Amino acid sequence: MDGKAGDSPSRLIDARIEELGDWRGETLARIRVLIRQADPEVVEEWKWRGVPVWSHAGIICTGETYRNVVKMTFAKGASLSDPSGLFNSSLEGNTRRAIDFHESDDIEEEALKALIRAAVALNTSARDGKGTKDRSRSVAKPAS
Repeated sequence: MDGKAGDSPSRLIDARIEELGDWRGETLARIRVLIRQADPEVVEEWKWRGVPVWSHAGIICTGETYRNVVKMTFAKGASLSDPSGLFNSSLEGNTRRAIDFHESDDIEEEALKALIRAAVALNTSARDGKGTKDRSRSVAKPAS
């Protein structure tokens, strides 16, 4: 499903959930609810020819669906603390981390919402320049 011109990303995500019509659609719908609860200001997008994307000051995560898994990939997951150990996929990279949900898996809702909020905080701090070295304030040493 690539969507038609003029379809909003939210409608395209609704259609994907309905189109799946099985546990994957239910899981994607539940993840979507949790994302919205964790960040009421989240923006839904539809990218890369059919991938639901949730953003706030940058990409938070994607919601990809495959035959045996719903994959929630956090764009900057390697930079996030994951005290509950939710990340179980794409662990070898330097940037992304993912959570693979299988049909019988329970979603640790509070831990997932905390991870989403941490991703939003990371995005907004990077946008605001917090946590990065401010080179504009460096003072040159006087020549001797």
